Amino acid sequence: QVQLVESGGGLVQAGGSLRLSCTVRGRTFDSIIRAWFRLPPGKEREFVGVINQISGTTDYADFVKGRFTISRDDVKNTMYLQMNNLKPDDTGIYYCAVRETESFSRSPAGYGVWGQGTQVTVSS
Repeated sequence: QVQLVESGGGLVQAGGSLRLSCTVRGRTFDSIIRAWFRLPPGKEREFVGVINQISGTTDYADFVKGRFTISRDDVKNTMYLQMNNLKPDDTGIYYCAVRETESFSRSPAGYGVWGQGTQVTVSS
């Protein structure tokens, strides 16, 4: 089994930064593709970004390009989401998720294991 443990959310003013962490525990070799999603208030869960744990290749939603960066620490088996120049529209619960296959997916349905979520609130 794979377990995901997230941390790093909080309250920040617009223009500020936060870094979220997602530590993968258990059968880590089954979690090649690791992604971030978010659930804004009153909206559906949406794709933020994704990384291939082997190649390091990334893909991002258009609304975060240039502001958010996904990185990884292979020793700690942890994925990070560095969020800069945050906007009030970035408010939501942020989730990490993993899938076994090596292909990217922007759909929540493509991921079988999810973290518990961490709240990010950006004030104007």
